[in-house]
Amino acid sequence: MSETTHRNGGLAVVSTLVAHGVDTIFGIPGTHNLEFYRHLPAFGIRAVTPRHEQGAGYGADGYFLLSGKPGVVITTSGPGLTNVITAAATAYAESRPMLILSPGVPTGLERADIGMLHETKDSSGALSHLLVSSQRTRTAEGAAQAVAEAFALFASSRPGPVHIEVPLDVLEGAWHGSVPAPIPARRPGLDAHAVTRAAEAIRSASRPVIVAGGGARAAAAEVAALAESIDAPVATTANGKGIVDEDHPLSLGSNVRFPSVQAETAAADVLIVLGSELADSDLWGGTIGAQTAPGVRDESADQVVIRCDIDPDQLGKNLSGDILVCADTGEFLTALAAELDAAPAAADTPAEDTTTTDGGTASARERVETIRAHWGADFDSERIGARVTRLVAAGAGPDVVIAGDSSQVTYDGSVHALLAHTPDQLLYMPGFATLGYGIPAAIGAKVASPQRPVVCVLGDGAAMFSIQEVMTATELGLGIPFVIVDNGGYAEIEEQMVDRDMEPFAVRLARPDFAQLGASMGGVGVSMRESEMTAELPDAVAEALGRAVPTIIHITVGD
Repeated sequence: MSETTHRNGGLAVVSTLVAHGVDTIFGIPGTHNLEFYRHLPAFGIRAVTPRHEQGAGYGADGYFLLSGKPGVVITTSGPGLTNVITAAATAYAESRPMLILSPGVPTGLERADIGMLHETKDSSGALSHLLVSSQRTRTAEGAAQAVAEAFALFASSRPGPVHIEVPLDVLEGAWHGSVPAPIPARRPGLDAHAVTRAAEAIRSASRPVIVAGGGARAAAAEVAALAESIDAPVATTANGKGIVDEDHPLSLGSNVRFPSVQAETAAADVLIVLGSELADSDLWGGTIGAQTAPGVRDESADQVVIRCDIDPDQLGKNLSGDILVCADTGEFLTALAAELDAAPAAADTPAEDTTTTDGGTASARERVETIRAHWGADFDSERIGARVTRLVAAGAGPDVVIAGDSSQVTYDGSVHALLAHTPDQLLYMPGFATLGYGIPAAIGAKVASPQRPVVCVLGDGAAMFSIQEVMTATELGLGIPFVIVDNGGYAEIEEQMVDRDMEPFAVRLARPDFAQLGASMGGVGVSMRESEMTAELPDAVAEALGRAVPTIIHITVGD
């Protein structure tokens, strides 16, 4: 048995992973990390082997978004670890949990620069400046404890990536300790006075609005309940997409960048911001709330801003608040609901009317209907990304999960055109805007939830960053349609060059025959032109989802 003949640092780490519910890891075996891999089969842990460590990180992120469990990545030392850094930095930018385990140079040889295989100057030090934390352990017992502390951090605070480096001599050396028990979550204490103040402000509001971000994903039911109880429209960021069913009459969708939605937040007398830093990557140069400029409150506006975030440093970013609640969103909303129920508005004190320009009274639902009716001014729903998204959903069904990328078809398409009913239907990273995310993220999502229809929709430029991972999908027997919308290279960058009076340069790219490439990887290849996709794409997606191998659906833009 591995546990008796190899009771080493690798076993200390792996058995602690198991104690924290880990049943899947992403990574590539290498010379220096084999003592991690030695113990995985004995515990029944599934190892997903991508073709690049960056794919391991993105796969782990997609796995988290569907399973709710932190993604775990095992790399080897040196290049294996540096290859995953971009994916880890993505997890940091998007506030998503990820645990990265790697071996390191033996104890005593730190910064020795003696030419060891995969030697780096200071891996842990480098990652500590990019991630939530990076720790180089000294003992097997310390490595196991570091794993337990990482999971406690994920449950207790703003999540993000954690790296644990285990020196080779520790990884391969004896372990005499025991598996540390999971550490209870240590979330910030809820300030009852802040809850009371928030309830008082909301009870007096006539035009409340809610903005929900990724930090509210786990509190979808509570957000919807609050919106219904106070009759408030809800807009979400891209990371919060689907927190409130986008079919709901109070939903403004994941459209916080739309001027019409931003105007509604500016007109609110009480603005409730949940789990979001209100980043410019979501707002596209606009503002949320009554502001005269980004980050500058309009002091003449009669608006109360309530902000809730588990990270106190997020509470003042990009919009100052009047009532600040440092807490888990779900805990805050549960306490707020109880406070609102305990002291309802007085029956003889009618709420102030919200009037339209013609003197009528507009409910929140009516205002949402009006905004939706005029979205055409904010968003071109006939751009190819939006059309492809609707056709994919028609073929895959209403619970489709779409993995996007830093492609126009995503941020000018799926973010807005996908009708999400749950907060796990769009896999995307608006903050770090990482090319190459979509394909491995879709694989991770499908591994986490094999019965869900998972489709990847991305551009040709993004696809070439991680096209090798289609082979991983073939190996795993995953029937994922990879819809590649091919506009000939980096089209948006070309547009930006033209806007700057530059001649397009280095952006029109040669591409492979994507359909043939898919077939060569053991999958299926389908080609169609843009003019054919209305008739052909839904059926192609439906057929692809029924296969046990991936399908590349190549759409050539323009005829």
